[in-house]
Amino acid sequence: MVVVAPFKGVVYNKEKIRDLDDVMSPPYDIISPVMQDELYKKSEYNVVRLILGKRSPEDDEKNNCYTRAKRFLDSWLEQGVLVENKTPAIYPYKVEYEADGKKKVMNGFFVLLKLDHEYRMVKAHEKTLSKPKEDRLNLMRATKANLEPIELLYIDESDAIRKKVDAALGEPEIDVVGYDGFRHMLWKIEDQNLINEVQQMLREEVLFIADGHHRYQTAINYAREVGAKENDPENYIMVVLANMFDKGLSILPTHRLIKMDVNLDELLENSKQYFEIEEVDLLKNLSEKEKAEKALDLIKTEKDHKFLLYDGDKGYLFTLKDEKVMDDVASDHSKTWRTLDVSILHRLLLEKVMGIDESNLEDHVKYTRDTVEAVRVVDEGGFDFSIIMNPTRIEELKAVADAGEHMPQKSTYFLPKLLSGLVMRRFR
Repeated sequence: MVVVAPFKGVVYNKEKIRDLDDVMSPPYDIISPVMQDELYKKSEYNVVRLILGKRSPEDDEKNNCYTRAKRFLDSWLEQGVLVENKTPAIYPYKVEYEADGKKKVMNGFFVLLKLDHEYRMVKAHEKTLSKPKEDRLNLMRATKANLEPIELLYIDESDAIRKKVDAALGEPEIDVVGYDGFRHMLWKIEDQNLINEVQQMLREEVLFIADGHHRYQTAINYAREVGAKENDPENYIMVVLANMFDKGLSILPTHRLIKMDVNLDELLENSKQYFEIEEVDLLKNLSEKEKAEKALDLIKTEKDHKFLLYDGDKGYLFTLKDEKVMDDVASDHSKTWRTLDVSILHRLLLEKVMGIDESNLEDHVKYTRDTVEAVRVVDEGGFDFSIIMNPTRIEELKAVADAGEHMPQKSTYFLPKLLSGLVMRRFR
């Protein structure tokens, strides 16, 4: 059974903060050092100081980015920069943005979700890594708060929940433009009858983690660490729920950037046992954007498994010869997992041909969702080559999660990213 609850949100005080745009931030895990500096400069109250504070060589157990986040949070509440709502509520959330030349609106709502320690009703599709979990656990220990949400998807083909919530909306409480240039809007609903209806409609749902696997598991670890009982605040996490069928959700491809000294001719020759390989000329007189557009156009497909390897000179179009090869090399996985583009790439090209597996993956492979960047970093010599991918489909994510399996790392990149700073939540 899925249990959700309203909560007393902590929000920025519009009487204290003249421009709320200045205190918002992207999620912690996509903030680069340059972006962090820019967010610090935007406002002394930018939420980045809470979710991803700067580190210092002088940091120790008593003074570090986590303890500073705690001091900032307490100070901002004391100053009235942040205020906690007096009545529990749910917080409808919409993001207006443009992707692939199309205007879209993502619909969701902030709510508390009771943790499912056994992942029976909450399904994950990615493995979690120890370092991000340790980092987020240290922050949770220090602040005793959910400072930014994770995103989960429910299935509602008639979109009944969104329609019911939308019927209660007036003017948004918060209306800001995020770092991404997208318009983020937040409302507040305190109507207990409507909240009860939403709770009932979600009780028998199965939820799928879209973004925030590490933070969800961290919340479970924290609840266990503090001995949280069934209905204690620590046994709940702040989330944004969205309909899996919401037309405003987009999944972008995540391209692979490879740093490894390999003989390209040998790599191509050894790959021919699995792939048809076609050399394509990405002309040097093309701009990086034009090369990126051409690469994406080349791998477009309805049913084949294609990706493009770019070495800074030419492109090499890889097309899987026969899906049945995955039956032999990944027989311990479901049919859906075996036919994912990312699974095919990792199991056949990276592991079988290049010798890159989980033990050395982080040494040789980085990621980007930006196709232009995937071209540029190779042109600039930062990486030896890039592999340009198609996106994972939403139905593939659901099928893999339903089977209790995990995709290879960085298989999905959801858009829009949830904005941090809209609303937070303290445990007590």
